[in-house]
Order: sequence, then structure tokens, then C-alpha cells
Amino acid sequence: MSQFSPQTIALIKATVPLLKQKGEDITRHFYALMFRDHPEVKAFFNEAHQAEGTQARALAGAVLAYATHIDQLDAIAPALPGIVQKHAALGVLPEHYPIVGACLLKAIREVLGEVASDDIIAAWAEAYGTLAQLLIDAEEQVYAANAARAGGWRGTRTLRLARKVVESELITSFYLEPIDGQPLLTFTPGQYLTLVLEIDGQTLRRNYSLSDAPGKPWYRISVKRESGGHASNWLHDNLQVGMDVQAQAPCGDFLLDTKTQRPLVLVTGGVGITPAMSMLEASAAGGRPIHFIHAARHGGIHAFRDRVESLAAAHANVQPFYVYDEPRDTDSPHAVGFVTQQLLAELLPPDRDVDLYFLGPKPFMQSVYASGRALGIPDAQLRYEFFGPLEALGEAS
Repeated sequence: MSQFSPQTIALIKATVPLLKQKGEDITRHFYALMFRDHPEVKAFFNEAHQAEGTQARALAGAVLAYATHIDQLDAIAPALPGIVQKHAALGVLPEHYPIVGACLLKAIREVLGEVASDDIIAAWAEAYGTLAQLLIDAEEQVYAANAARAGGWRGTRTLRLARKVVESELITSFYLEPIDGQPLLTFTPGQYLTLVLEIDGQTLRRNYSLSDAPGKPWYRISVKRESGGHASNWLHDNLQVGMDVQAQAPCGDFLLDTKTQRPLVLVTGGVGITPAMSMLEASAAGGRPIHFIHAARHGGIHAFRDRVESLAAAHANVQPFYVYDEPRDTDSPHAVGFVTQQLLAELLPPDRDVDLYFLGPKPFMQSVYASGRALGIPDAQLRYEFFGPLEALGEAS
């Protein structure tokens, strides 16, 4: 990344205390300005994350991190691949960056008032422009690489719903095939597909983890019906076999490492099971030891149990374990309660030399992460991805 002049660095650093105090005020005002003046970009943002405040909070944290490390940008480099992949998945283009930049600078000036001098705004304009160009260049590399690979494409591609399978009371799988009959781009287990949906005259873009093994003539996504979820409810209620949707090429940097035979531990809660199913489907026949640990409230909302049992019956290396915290009388989990450090200690190899992938609600992930660290699993072998905006995960921040 480019280095800035001492004056620019000093001016950006001078705003750090203000960003700590008023960062969320700035980012909330930024989104309000942008959506008012540029409604065409609203499709790139999830309105639920906006309503919950997580989007504004996450952006405020990112802006603060950038300002804090403006003189040592290597410190923020680990966060960039995830941002690039998210942007590429959504189809963010170079022409979107000036819109964001203008609205962000306006928000800084209007929230901070006289403190935001012309010199400070100019420094932030330079800092934003440098970061924007870095992201534009990196995203173009992703677009070009996806388009150049067998079965790949740039922009959106039309996929047709070939099958719709109910997996639980809340989760349904959608099998999507290309209408042109050509092969599909091979993805890496853990990646996600972005659907571009037209619902009630509104364009929505939503990311859904791919839940089947790669290399098949379809992409499978498995979607939880969310209370009040505009897109998820439409998919469940309205998308029928034979209907078409538009999709961006698969993206994401939460990737299964296939170059090791270390035991694979997949720990999931709720709909977090979806990318783990892709990892399991792709790995079960390879002989690698696999611990598949899933937490659900009860059996009615436990998706894919029959499929996991089938894979375990066919492959002795697959060891499933289910934990329900509100089991019904007819349920048969392996344990009742939650995924705890003690439970993981009992299930994992004594040397703890495993690759632990975990997904689920934020409190679940915080607990699993803390347990993994306490058990001595190396940080590099603790792998996770958040649903929604990027957020800190306890000591991982």
C-alpha cells in the first residue's frame, strides 16, 4: 500500500480521538446521505444489518482501524482479502467508489463540524482514494480470474431452480443449474454465492453459503427462513422449480484447506451448518479424520442429519456429534446443553493439532473461539467467518 506524507499521517492521526467518540455517528450519517442521494447503491447493502446498526458499527470500526494504522498499513492487511471477496461477490465496481468517498467526506464534515478543517478533509480524501484504488485493483483481479477459469463468468449469470428440498422446519435447499447448459465454475468449500433478486420492484443482493461439494452440475444453497427476512422468505415462498435467478460467481476467503491431513473439526450452530456440509461432502471419502459437531435447539430445526448419518455410515473417518439445548421428547442428541470447552476437550485428539472450522450465531462463535484457544489449538488453525458485516471476535480483533 502507498505511503502518505508526514502531514497527511499527522492530520489523519489527529482525527483518531474523534473517531473513537463519534465514529458511529459519522457512519450512520454516511449511510443516510448515500441512500438518500444515491438509491441505486442500496441493493449492495442488507437492510436488516442497517436496521440493527451492525453495518454502521462495523464501518466505524474499519474507519478507526485505518486511521489508527495509517502509518503502518501492514497491520490492516489481513482484513483486506475478506473485504475484497465480499465486494467481488456483490459485484462492486470502480464507479461505486467515488459515491462512497464523496458521502463519507461529507458525513465527516457535517458530523465533526468546524473541527473538520479543509486540511483534514483533504487528508481523508487522499487516504480514501489510496485505499479505494487498492480495492479496485484487487477486485479486478478476482473478476478477471473468475472469468478466465473453466465455467467462470463476470457479472451475473442466469441460473434455474432445478430442485427444492426441505431440510428442516427452517432450512430449505435450492439446487441451481445454469440455463446455458455449460459447466459451472468450481468453487472451494466454504465459499458463498450471491443472488441478485428482484422482489417487489426492489433489487436485493444476498450471500448464501454453498452447501454441496464442488464439481457438480449445480450449485446448492441452503437458506434459513429468517423472521422478517425479505429475501429468505421470498425464496422459501415464491421461488419455484423452473424459475430463474441471477447470480454472481462464487467468492469468499473462508476456505477449506485440502493440503493437510490434520483432523478436520467442523463445529456449527444453526444455519452455520451450510458451509460445513460443503466441507464434509468434499472431504468424507478422503480418509481424513472428521469430527462433525452440530448444535441446534431441537431435532425439528436440525438440517442435514440424515445426510450426515449416511456419510458417517459409509466412511468410518466421519464422527458426528449433535448437541440440543431444547430437545423434544422424540429427539436423540448425543448431548443436551451447549458446545462447551469440556465437551470439545473430550471429543478432540489430545495433541489438539486439528483444523477447527466454526460458524454460527455470534455468541456461539465467541464461545467456540475462546474454547479453542484455551485448549491450545494454534490460532492459525482456528478458522471462522461471520454472517453479515465483519466484526471482531473477542481476542481475534
